[in-house]
Amino acid sequence: MMMVSDDCLVECKIDDSDEDDGGEEQINTPPPPPEFASKSSTPAPKAPTPPGALTTPRAPTPPIAPAPPAAPPTPAATRPVSRDPRGINQHLKVEVSDVLAEPSKPHSIDQVWIYSVTGFENARIWTYQCLSLLFAVPCALVCGIFLAILACLHVWFLVPCIQLSNTFLPCLRSLCMCAVNVVISPFCASVALCCSQIAISLSNKDWIQMKDKDTV
Repeated sequence: MMMVSDDCLVECKIDDSDEDDGGEEQINTPPPPPEFASKSSTPAPKAPTPPGALTTPRAPTPPIAPAPPAAPPTPAATRPVSRDPRGINQHLKVEVSDVLAEPSKPHSIDQVWIYSVTGFENARIWTYQCLSLLFAVPCALVCGIFLAILACLHVWFLVPCIQLSNTFLPCLRSLCMCAVNVVISPFCASVALCCSQIAISLSNKDWIQMKDKDTV
């Protein structure tokens, strides 16, 4: 059993006298002993509001203005699509200076030169556009069909033949080597031995006749 010392005892005084303003009873609560006091500081009690005091009205909050509508996003500048990413037709980039050029001395009239350059550019551009309008789609279809035929033949005929030949050629090579070593090589060696004993001699008369034939 724990004994409490007299120092920890706190006197509590209760005031029964009525207050003049409200007649409410106030009780003074003494602070707790240090052994039981919490480490956090206790907030100070708020002063009671007298009944006769008037509360000041709060100012009305102004209405919140609606946010302005967001501006539509500006489209980002798109780069032109390159129609020749591989650069296979770089040699077709022909300018006016590659075709038309005047030397330093004989000059034509400025208007003639300007109209000539303008006519060259317009004729080149519009002629190409008209011809591409007529022939681009049919030529593209023909090229696509031709490429599809080549791809089909390459996939289903050429490559299988090459792979099959790579598979069977070693066997055929071994058979050919056996035939050469067994039959052809001995036969050629025997014929060479037989022919190695043949000797041809020519007399002076034969040499003279050959020279006469050469002179004639």
